[in-house]
Amino acid sequence: MTLAAAAPSPSSTLLSPDSPAIAQHPARVIRAAAMPAHTPHVPAVIVGGGACGMTAGIRLRDAGIDCVVLERDAVPNGSTALSSGFIPAAETRLQKARGIPDSLALFRREIEAKSHGQAAPHLVVAYTEGVRQAIDALEEHGIAFEVADTWLYPGHSVHRIHCVPERTGAALLAALGRVAAERGVDVLTEALVREIWVDESSADDRIIGVGYQRPDGTVERLACDALILACNGYGGNPALVRELLPAMAEATFGGHVGNDGSAIAWGSRLGARLADLGGYQGHGSWIIPQGALMTWAAMMEGGVQINAQGQRFHNENHGYSEAAVEVLAQPGGVAWNVFDTPVLDLLQTFPDFVEAQAHGALHSFADESGLAAHIGCDEAALRATLAAIEPGVADRFGRSFKRRLAAPLHAVKVTGSLFHTQGGLDVDAQCRVLREDGTPLPNLLAAGGAARGVSGNEVWGYLTGNGLLSAVGGGWLAGGTVAAMLAQETP
Repeated sequence: MTLAAAAPSPSSTLLSPDSPAIAQHPARVIRAAAMPAHTPHVPAVIVGGGACGMTAGIRLRDAGIDCVVLERDAVPNGSTALSSGFIPAAETRLQKARGIPDSLALFRREIEAKSHGQAAPHLVVAYTEGVRQAIDALEEHGIAFEVADTWLYPGHSVHRIHCVPERTGAALLAALGRVAAERGVDVLTEALVREIWVDESSADDRIIGVGYQRPDGTVERLACDALILACNGYGGNPALVRELLPAMAEATFGGHVGNDGSAIAWGSRLGARLADLGGYQGHGSWIIPQGALMTWAAMMEGGVQINAQGQRFHNENHGYSEAAVEVLAQPGGVAWNVFDTPVLDLLQTFPDFVEAQAHGALHSFADESGLAAHIGCDEAALRATLAAIEPGVADRFGRSFKRRLAAPLHAVKVTGSLFHTQGGLDVDAQCRVLREDGTPLPNLLAAGGAARGVSGNEVWGYLTGNGLLSAVGGGWLAGGTVAAMLAQETP
């Protein structure tokens, strides 16, 4: 398949040229004629050891290209490990073997529908193709993927969510790490990249290496022929969140602290184009006070969200990302996920929920009276809310239920949270970083949280799995682009 190369004009929340958050950011661009003498050299450097970086490294080693992944943490973690590990993909061998009727065309239409047409068309095509290739290749390398077929998440009309058997992001990242090690990807941990070195004699801002900080504060450097930014978004940078996502300024951040905006800081200093900075994945189901994500399967299988007044306040089936804003708008910025025993049985197949339950997140009640007392709301109001659920009839929010909730009732207290951002460096279909005029930088690539995703410029554009779609699909494409680039440059 030929991937579209041209990038349309980006939809973007503007980042002020004199943004204090960027001006004060420790990410640096150093222009020099060469790296310091005796600097070690590797063909490709990848910044970030999450799903994106590991996938890119595996693709490079499959092509026989040596690479180093520089990871800031002592153990690769990041947004991947904090996620559910769900990767949406269409037309994979596994999906076909299961007889699931799907197509790339249908998947792309559903991404576009969720983003209300804001998703960059060239990236929708590129990432959906890239993730299909990646899943098939990673399965050949021994990762035992499954297709989750118990429920459908908002916006997906067929079962296309791929996951490892443990159904956690930590298990997915561990599996990718094992394959990367087997393929010979070098991973250097506790290496916080702060510098990008640029050849000052080149007219096209060619990257020649990076500098990374070690735990004792010393800076080491590594020369390279190509650089892939697979590092982060900016959700962990409160100043950037206040500037770009005011609706989330006071929200709990459920992502990784490493999402400090380094990629867009480097991009700003290199004259790169930024896109969709208003896009992000929120989550309307951050368990409090335990501090963990609760799967939205509870809502899709019949659960509801109730506020402090005993009322529902939105269509829970629209999606967990936009639900973050809805929950935060309720009294106290909290809600209760309310569900019955059939839903609880499903939830207890999720390790993250089981752990939260063990720490006291779950509260169970014989009837509405006990639940109302726990919430602190009027019992009559709560009874009226639950009685208004009429199976097969769309309610005032536009949601239709298959059945009523039956006692006993269960509840988990939640708030809205920011999980990760979906905007960043603008890239073409090969994941090459673009300048303001739309031309690509010669050897700088970005994917995953560092780059523009396919969720558009708003919270409601996030389709379940879009984060790992761009991480795994984009990482696969970026690795392939660098492999082809370096192969052409080899005498």
